[in-house]
Parts: sequence; structure tokens; C-alpha cells
Amino acid sequence: MKKNMQGFSLIELMITVAIIAILTAIAVPIYQNYTIKTQATAALAEIAPGKTGYELALANGKTPSLDADNPGYINIKVGTYCSAITLTGGIKCTTKGGAAEFAPKALNLVRSDSGEWKCETDIEEKYRPAGCGAVGGNGGGGNGG
Repeated sequence: MKKNMQGFSLIELMITVAIIAILTAIAVPIYQNYTIKTQATAALAEIAPGKTGYELALANGKTPSLDADNPGYINIKVGTYCSAITLTGGIKCTTKGGAAEFAPKALNLVRSDSGEWKCETDIEEKYRPAGCGAVGGNGGGGNGG
């Protein structure tokens, strides 16, 4: 009696490996871009709540502060994606972690004298959070993202 062999031939396995390699070559860069944009948006989300505290401090005649003991405290802290936060003409985050395209970069919520907020960043355009413009540029206007 003859026994039939079962399984895959070498050429079938090589074709399968080639297909997986092609799909991986396409998917990995797309995933990396998505991850960087997500980190930038998360960094903006870390500082955006500070706009309310900033406005409250100004409305009460206080100087906005990051010091919890100060009456103008705006209640934001350094987080997962911001290595430093400063308050100079708005709220400024220096990004940390992730790829070189993300850190260290500046992500700023800038307040105009009229009370308008805009988001500015030096993060490459394709990674910027929605509503953020280039530093010194037009910005995204309005609510900062």
C-alpha cells in the first residue's frame, strides 16, 4: 500500500512567508505614524484642562501657577507625555518618550490678550494633534484641539 503524503510544499510555505513580509512592510510604518500622532494628542490632552484653571486664576486676579501652594494654581502636573510644563503666555509642554519625531518637542497652548487659545507645536505636521499649527504660525485657532 502506498501512503499519501500530506502537508505543504516548500513553494507554498515560501509564498506564504513572502505575503506576510509584504503585509508587515506596509503595516509597521502606518502603525508607527499612528502611535506618534496618538502620543502627541495625549500630550495635548494632559495640558488642555489647564486652560480652565488658567482662566480662573486670571479672572480672580491671580497669576497662573503650577505650584499647588500658590493661589493661582491651575491644577496640572507633568504627566506621561510631558516632561516639563511652563506657563509663559499660555501653557507649554515639552514632550517626552516615544520616537524622535515626538520628543523632545514643544506643544503649546498660547493665550492671546483677548482670551483666545490656540495650539502651536514644532511636531511634524503629519503627527500634529487636530487643530494644532506650527509654532509661530497660524495655529489651529479656537479651542486648542
